[in-house]
Amino acid sequence: MLAKPDQASQPKLLVDGLAKNYGNAVALKPTHLAVEPGEFLTLLGPSGSGKTTLLQMISGLVTPNQGRLFIDGRDETQTPVHKRDIGLVFQHYALFPHLTVAENIGFPLKMRGLSRADTARQVADALSMVQLDHLASRFPRELSGGQQQRVALARCFVYKPAIILMDEPLGALDKKLREHMQFEIKDLHRKTGATIIYVTHDQEEALAMSDRICLMNHARVEQIGPPHEIYARPQTAFAADFIGISNIFRGRIERGANGAVHLATRNRRLLIDGKNLSNDVEMALVVRPEHLELGGESENAIKGQVAEIVYAGSETRLLVDAETDERVTVRLLPGKPLPKLGENITLSWKPEAAVLVTP
Repeated sequence: MLAKPDQASQPKLLVDGLAKNYGNAVALKPTHLAVEPGEFLTLLGPSGSGKTTLLQMISGLVTPNQGRLFIDGRDETQTPVHKRDIGLVFQHYALFPHLTVAENIGFPLKMRGLSRADTARQVADALSMVQLDHLASRFPRELSGGQQQRVALARCFVYKPAIILMDEPLGALDKKLREHMQFEIKDLHRKTGATIIYVTHDQEEALAMSDRICLMNHARVEQIGPPHEIYARPQTAFAADFIGISNIFRGRIERGANGAVHLATRNRRLLIDGKNLSNDVEMALVVRPEHLELGGESENAIKGQVAEIVYAGSETRLLVDAETDERVTVRLLPGKPLPKLGENITLSWKPEAAVLVTP
């Protein structure tokens, strides 16, 4: 269990064993998490993984069955949602249709009793921050989806809450606008230094925006770390499969008399970098598509037939039906020679380019 931190080193948010059950259904197992001041942390995972339940308990919308929650060192476990210094941004913008853009942004300041002059000044600053000065007098129905989301962001940032929670705020936008808004949110984060906890099921969004990713699965934390660490060094087959594209070979560890270590799959023995592994342990070997090479005669060379060729602009992906009974994905950059559909090819990789994970 995480202890309450001292003032010198305390995180902005400390989740200490929070858990939630609905009858016999487990929505979140006991969870421990620390978020540093100014950090952008993403809760990532499939539906039912517990990410939204955790976010709702942080906000105060859901009461935990056990555990404690600290904000700036204060125990806020039982604090009502309206008394927590937390801002919320939702997928559906929740703007007041009868208020102008400026009035929507100024609403939380009005509720906090700020003077008219202070409210006008802070609203002007927020409008400038999201580049909507020229739309201050318009109503939400007169705005595009992206503009409405920027108003929702400004309304949240304007009163400078201790923590900002975002629950899939870009889910209602099309792909191009969603990518643009990712940069808008990152820019706001840099400008304000706000502490943001962001929920999404989109792994590309999480990789692009986060300081750290908290990957969740089956109502618990699967792995937490910087995006590059989770991508390059996943700890489990689920993490490897959910973040990016992975080729996963499952088998058992075999240690040879000569000191070589292999992963024995159903019909192949793959050389691995596993000096400290015990014999006959079930493991999975992860090879990212960019680490596979066409050709090669190494011990890890496998044969297969090209089943699909997918052109993706900046790269071409080959889907190969391999002799190991897996469908393997290969990433080729522009300028690389392409095999033909149905052609028999050989793939290889360096042992140090692969990662061993729990299956």
